Amino acid sequence: MIQGTTSDAGKSTVVAAICRALSRRGVSVAPFKPQNMALNSAVTVDGGEIGRSTALQALACGLAPHSDMNPVLLKPETDRGAQVILRGRVHGHMDALDYHAFKAEARASVMAAWQALSSRYDVVIAEGAGSPAEINLRDNDIANMGFAEMVDCPVLLVGDIDRGGVFAQLVGTLALLSASEQARTWGFIVNRFRGDMALLQPGLDWLEARTGKPVLGTLPYLQGLLLDAEDSIGREGRTTTGEPALRVVVPALPRVSNHNDFDPLRLHPQVQLTFVGPNQPVPPADLIILPGSKSTRSDLQWLRAQGWEPALQRHLRYGGKLLGICGGFQMLGEWIHDPQGLEGPAGSSPGFGWLNFQTRMVAGKQLRNVKGRVLPEGVPVGGYEIHNGVSEGPALARPLIELDGRMDGAVSEDGQVMGTYLHGLFDWPLACRALLARLGLAQPDTEAVDYREHRQRELDRLADAVEAHLDMAALTALLD
Repeated sequence: MIQGTTSDAGKSTVVAAICRALSRRGVSVAPFKPQNMALNSAVTVDGGEIGRSTALQALACGLAPHSDMNPVLLKPETDRGAQVILRGRVHGHMDALDYHAFKAEARASVMAAWQALSSRYDVVIAEGAGSPAEINLRDNDIANMGFAEMVDCPVLLVGDIDRGGVFAQLVGTLALLSASEQARTWGFIVNRFRGDMALLQPGLDWLEARTGKPVLGTLPYLQGLLLDAEDSIGREGRTTTGEPALRVVVPALPRVSNHNDFDPLRLHPQVQLTFVGPNQPVPPADLIILPGSKSTRSDLQWLRAQGWEPALQRHLRYGGKLLGICGGFQMLGEWIHDPQGLEGPAGSSPGFGWLNFQTRMVAGKQLRNVKGRVLPEGVPVGGYEIHNGVSEGPALARPLIELDGRMDGAVSEDGQVMGTYLHGLFDWPLACRALLARLGLAQPDTEAVDYREHRQRELDRLADAVEAHLDMAALTALLD
């Protein structure tokens, strides 16, 4: 099991790297994350839903993502409540205190998934969540050491040296563990190092002498690494030189989901992508994209409170283009109805009204991996759907995409406003080129990034770093 001293210490990428390295050696290996809290999710081969970072790790193993790989997924809906997903299916909605009490029951789902996965693969690499030294969360822990103790697996602890204070991170975390947890912590991995190893080595020697545990290796900082993020909006990507051909702005909604939709745009040489957070002015843009949301009506209210409605009206008045994806698509319609309170308080909210349709939230989340074509160009596209809402109205008679023989999305009569339920629509280079041409890119680059191939290259880059900088013999010895 790979655990970390903090959130974003690099657990997800280290697991992905080890999975790819072992897979390239012919090892039957699969990833596992007992509990994840994230709004970036993926649709599994068995029709469920797991965290996107675990799905990426499955790809590193050459596997289709499966619900057993992430048996507990928490999707925050408010600061104190989340949708709870067990083995790929929605179990219900809980506030933080209720879920803390529920963890003893969730443990059964974790163990059942672990046993099912272990029976199918020779090696399972588990990933922790946050830090194992969160004292207030130790009772009924299923995410870190609580899980490691249940299945009796060795642990490697990752610290991020780029943040600073890596020795305090590692020693302090170890000191806060119980005696049995300290014993199962086999060693350390230092992540994101840039500099002269000769200057770092005395510190590593001190760390080993102080703790009696080995440093398995020091992974370098990989410039420009861009892979599906677990949750936080990443900052890496292509540095645009000169004047960009297309300025794209995306509001960073409080409950933004699946923002990895925009990773291909980060890499596009003609695109300047900007996320706009709370209380920030909306910069000039050629294209504004409203992203997915876990709480669509709440995020719509937030946009209005932040002054986005007049900004969007001004943007359209001066010829700008507007695209909505999933929850963002629902916001473009006339109304959003949630009579059962599936995404928050029950009720209805007026949408922006630029497309003539209404959306009703219904029980039974739609989870589909799909392929189709962009209309009218006919170029191939694919991705996944993950939403509660069902939309109806005249605007849907002008669809944007055909998916598995059915129509999806809508386009306004003047072509300025369009939307879709499809996540991942920019991953396919021909589709990306066609869509950007319609959304304001005057001379589309014929060499648009194939993000699916990009993922594979980045996973190999991670595995190369592991092979070069970690003690692979010691690592594989832990698997025996």
